Amino acid sequence: MDRWEKFLIDVSNKVVEGEKLSREEALKILRTPDEYIALLVYCAQKVKSKFHEANKIELCSIINAKSGACSEDCSFCAQSKFYKTPINVYPLVPEEEIVEGAYRAVEFGANRYCVVLSGKSATQEEVERIKQSVERIKQVEKLPINVCVSAGTLDEESLKKLKEAGVKRVNHNLEASKSFFPKIVSTHSWEERYETIKRIKALGLSTCCGGIFGMGESDEDRVDLALTYQELEVDSIPLNFLMPIEGTPLEKAPGVSPLEALRIIAMFRLTNPKAELRLCGGREQTLRDFYGMAVLMANAMMVGGYLTRAGRDIKKDYQLLKDLKLEKLQVVFE
Repeated sequence: MDRWEKFLIDVSNKVVEGEKLSREEALKILRTPDEYIALLVYCAQKVKSKFHEANKIELCSIINAKSGACSEDCSFCAQSKFYKTPINVYPLVPEEEIVEGAYRAVEFGANRYCVVLSGKSATQEEVERIKQSVERIKQVEKLPINVCVSAGTLDEESLKKLKEAGVKRVNHNLEASKSFFPKIVSTHSWEERYETIKRIKALGLSTCCGGIFGMGESDEDRVDLALTYQELEVDSIPLNFLMPIEGTPLEKAPGVSPLEALRIIAMFRLTNPKAELRLCGGREQTLRDFYGMAVLMANAMMVGGYLTRAGRDIKKDYQLLKDLKLEKLQVVFE
């Protein structure tokens, strides 16, 4: 056994036994030579099997319930008012449309449906309308799906309202490490988002917090984000790979290669073994023919499209699950 084989097997065994990896070990995972990628995926899959149902994959779906005209200047985002991008701009959609989106998610076989709003923070009126929509989905239509919300920096009162309506999980992404964040956003701080996640947790809500990779961040930045989520003990981590959008400051960003993406996914699996890893935006374009290997390390994938981009044909996802002998996770209410 050579040194790389020994390292990868040792770190995966360490995680399986309940120990945490050091920052140096996490960084080394991101520098795994190409010829050891298959072993790295195997080791990450072994860790997944220890802490999760190995043969199950969860599907989740979102609705872009309010699009564009955002006051924030996130360099990766097509919805910022600062950039001229080819997207539709509209206010919060009617309740009927949010409910219809939940029905589509159920048809896809999704276990989760997330209502997503553009903007720094939802207004009290918007929170009230989301609350009414969630109550209808849960109490009137009685749809077999978990409803999540992503509505920016929410205060305690707003979070309590959503929780009362039946929301169990709130999405709030840090997107990048504390040190890299100021290079992509100037209109709000990383600390503000970090404190929001702590507020979500304090109220007993489940947390879904992810990142975007390929924006020019370093390996150190990627590890620091993973270790922050380890510290926060977040429940779910959506992994997004930048899809450069014309008109944004990152339209010519480097992105990541398929093998680099596999290293990132494996590192997040090994540093956050109990968290659900979700393959989300950019998974198709970035991973390409390596997508099946990524799924072996993950718990979930987003289907039915993203905020401003179409997603992969769901029939292809169904076929992939069949080929990998993975079953769709049946709806489990939180």
